[in-house]
Amino acid sequence: MEPIISGARLAEELTASRPPVLLDVRYRLGGPHGRPAYDSGHIPGAVFVDLDAELAGPPGDGGRHPLPDPEAFGAVMRRAGVSRDSSVVVYDDSQGWAAARAWWLLRWTGHRDVRVLDGGLAAWAGPLETVVPDPAEGDFRPEPGALPLLTADGAAELARSGLLLDARAGERYRGEVEPIDAVAGHIPGAVSAPTGENLDEEGRFLPARRLAERFAALGAGGGGEVGVYCGSGVSAAQQAVALELAGFTPVLYAGSWSEWSRDPARPVATGPSRG
Repeated sequence: MEPIISGARLAEELTASRPPVLLDVRYRLGGPHGRPAYDSGHIPGAVFVDLDAELAGPPGDGGRHPLPDPEAFGAVMRRAGVSRDSSVVVYDDSQGWAAARAWWLLRWTGHRDVRVLDGGLAAWAGPLETVVPDPAEGDFRPEPGALPLLTADGAAELARSGLLLDARAGERYRGEVEPIDAVAGHIPGAVSAPTGENLDEEGRFLPARRLAERFAALGAGGGGEVGVYCGSGVSAAQQAVALELAGFTPVLYAGSWSEWSRDPARPVATGPSRG
């Protein structure tokens, strides 16, 4: 199943006898909380999911957004109405980062029918509502491991022997600025691949062919495994969607730079080269 859905297609599916479960995951790093925006207007039937509190565990040695406890995540999804055989659509309003985090977590825990609204809330042409839905409890039970994961050591090895993409902005990769984490730079051997380059001017994913060309130019080949990381494992999930669209198998380093940079024993590269 393709990992994205258009606004027009979503409107059609919402009229079906069993419409998809909708998750609103609006979130901006360092910005206002997404709940007030949700309360002021969301796609009819959408349930708000809090990225910091419900799509991540407590910050610590595992980074700023470590993976949530699977059972806690499952409880959140069931309260939102997600069942094992539900179709699920997730959206946000900023480059698909937060929506992709929910997409990746559902896929990682075994849910197969989940898609990101391509272009986010701006792609929705229908009405918005302020009514907070009260969906029937779902029956989804997480089974982690359906998607591959990288540890810090695995990311270091892939950067040496394969392809590890750094999804952050180029200036953070180069170590010119670091607004969040304690150390600036990148994992030695990683290749800079900012997520903004996966999207067109309307915030939609580029066609699969163009994405495949982009990743091939960065060193991906043959539809094989490609690792990806970012600051804390959120924007890297958007890169994972793009990689899947392009025909590659994305492998997420969930701890990302916020985990890597906490360990003073781990090497750090700076500048435009892989290091």
